[in-house]
Amino acid sequence: MSPPPVCAMVLAGGLARRMGGEKAFAKLAGKPLIAHAIARLTPQCEALAINSNDDATWFEPFGLPVIADTVADFPGPLAGILAAMDWCATSHPDTAYVLTAPVDCPFLPDDLTARFWDVRQGMDIIVANSGERLHPTVALWRVGLREDLRGHLTSGGSRKLVNWIDRYKSKRIDWLVEPFDPFFNVNTPDDLNDAILRLR
Repeated sequence: MSPPPVCAMVLAGGLARRMGGEKAFAKLAGKPLIAHAIARLTPQCEALAINSNDDATWFEPFGLPVIADTVADFPGPLAGILAAMDWCATSHPDTAYVLTAPVDCPFLPDDLTARFWDVRQGMDIIVANSGERLHPTVALWRVGLREDLRGHLTSGGSRKLVNWIDRYKSKRIDWLVEPFDPFFNVNTPDDLNDAILRLR
């Protein structure tokens, strides 16, 4: 069965201060975190890319396009989401939606894109939720929002993702947190140790 006509981007632009370095390459079960995210998303989309402002050659082993932020001097996930929209609009102009997920989520659910796709009608943004927690960087975005987002960023709008999402028609989709949260994210060395235990 073919995946839905959705592009996807791994958001790997964070500074990873709490990890003491480049989070994307922290090892989990012998593979860098980014490899886990790529493996989860590849079967679920028609095209995949990486958002990073680091040296693109670092990511050459993964064989994917590396897309830097398209708004200068604006760190943060909204800039990565705009980069995802711009890449999708340019490289896959017939694709109306792009999915994003952060590099530090190694257990992304296998039905992520399918569940988002099934409820997209009439919605601008579909966001993942688990337990009592919203995961605003794990979302499906209508590519047509990109000029609105660009204007928001260049005019000095709030960097808070939830504030921007709340401006549009959006829906939250729930996932169970048992046996563990599929959106568990690795922010610290202790989180990485927890992830190793979860894999076991």
